[in-house]
Amino acid sequence: MKIFISPAKKINEEKVVFDNSKSTKFHFDKEVKYLVNELKEYNLSDIKNLMGLSDNLSKLNYDRYQKWNLKADNLCPAIFMFQGDVYKGLKANQLNSQELDFAQQNLRIISGLYGMLKPLDLILPYRLEMGTKMINKNGKNLYEFWGEKLKDFILSEIKQDEVIINLASTEYSKALKLNNIENKVITPIFKDYKNGSLKVISFYAKRARGEMANFIISNNIINYNDLKLFNYEGYTFSGNSKNELVFTR
Repeated sequence: MKIFISPAKKINEEKVVFDNSKSTKFHFDKEVKYLVNELKEYNLSDIKNLMGLSDNLSKLNYDRYQKWNLKADNLCPAIFMFQGDVYKGLKANQLNSQELDFAQQNLRIISGLYGMLKPLDLILPYRLEMGTKMINKNGKNLYEFWGEKLKDFILSEIKQDEVIINLASTEYSKALKLNNIENKVITPIFKDYKNGSLKVISFYAKRARGEMANFIISNNIINYNDLKLFNYEGYTFSGNSKNELVFTR
């Protein structure tokens, strides 16, 4: 299986101790250089308007791009860099060496800046969401910038009968063009009963998606039907369609 998750806005700025011998380099080197060079041309006000950030976050991200240096000592594996709700569920710091190896083989993180990341790819802190309307050489936003590249990357890695588990948000999974991939795609959906009906509540769904990624990794799951055994804080399997597994509580 190949599992896809979104990145996070919240970034770990602290030094992370890790086995550097297992770290890897991200794939889309030319694309990252292009985007960073473009962002270096933005002034502070441009960054604020492009990303819709507060003054403090605008300054932080402006400085990140102005000082961009891939030889810096704050490079960190992607799986330890992101700190949002999905990653609280993923619990990367609790994964042992064998589980990290499984994650490196099967888990992929979609990124507006880096395109696609393996868990142990070394990256710098950044902010550039996939939905950002950043004019570039390929079009008017990052979906047009990445075009077919992420889909083609998936096809270069995936086996013909391998199943894709889509645990990414719509903003990020949209960039994969999964409808143009022949492999079976399964999207787990997490719903809560609220006011008499079932609804997806973003905060809870994000955490549950991370927990499911952890469930797959820590149990070495290779058959998507085993995902029906997932049980996290009351979420249990309640049914499925051709492309979805629905969990409710």
